[in-house]
Amino acid sequence: MSEQQAGLDFSMVIASTVHDMKNSLATVMQAHGQWQGRLAEPQRDTAERAVIDYEFAHLNGMMVQLLGLYKLQVNQLPLRPEYHEMDDFIEAQLAWHQEVLGSRGISATYDVDSLCPLGFFDRELMGSVVSNILINGIRFARNAIHIEVREEGGQLSLSINDDGPGYPAELVEFQSEYVQGIDQSTGSTGLGLYFAAQIAGRHQRNGIRGRIELGNGGRLGGGLFTLHLP
Repeated sequence: MSEQQAGLDFSMVIASTVHDMKNSLATVMQAHGQWQGRLAEPQRDTAERAVIDYEFAHLNGMMVQLLGLYKLQVNQLPLRPEYHEMDDFIEAQLAWHQEVLGSRGISATYDVDSLCPLGFFDRELMGSVVSNILINGIRFARNAIHIEVREEGGQLSLSINDDGPGYPAELVEFQSEYVQGIDQSTGSTGLGLYFAAQIAGRHQRNGIRGRIELGNGGRLGGGLFTLHLP
């Protein structure tokens, strides 16, 4: 047996461990929800619940993202694009995050342009991207998040806007450099944006690849993440 065969594939060990952690987290989240359901209303609506709900969602999103990045690395992340109704897709995403939105007092709204009621994409992969951006928006939003779907240059454009302080100027300026190392002040690794860019780029049609775009402003004046799909 060679030294390489005898050694561990550390990336596979990490992926397997993350998968087990994700399953454990799902069990804890379910038990926590059942426990909260037995509490009186004043005991449920607390600042601590807002923190717990957010961190549950954040941890789950990070684990899904890590597994996705591993599968991308080993070419085991299949792409299964289909047509999806955008109203249904966005409503499902907001419903999944309703508890954390409610516990943090954030109002989430959306608009879908009648010119592009359908999108052609892998629902699971795109759902992971939108979920991660929503969680980031929830972290920084003061009171509101707005999702908008429209047609732009012959492509579907899905934007997520919050009323927080917005993306740092240097991130917007150098947004092509998504992995920038860990930011000690925020703990950010940039991997979320890297993952989003990779998933968007796998969606292509007629030689045009999907892409992401960062900015500030929009209807709510804060961070503005836009996903462009051909």
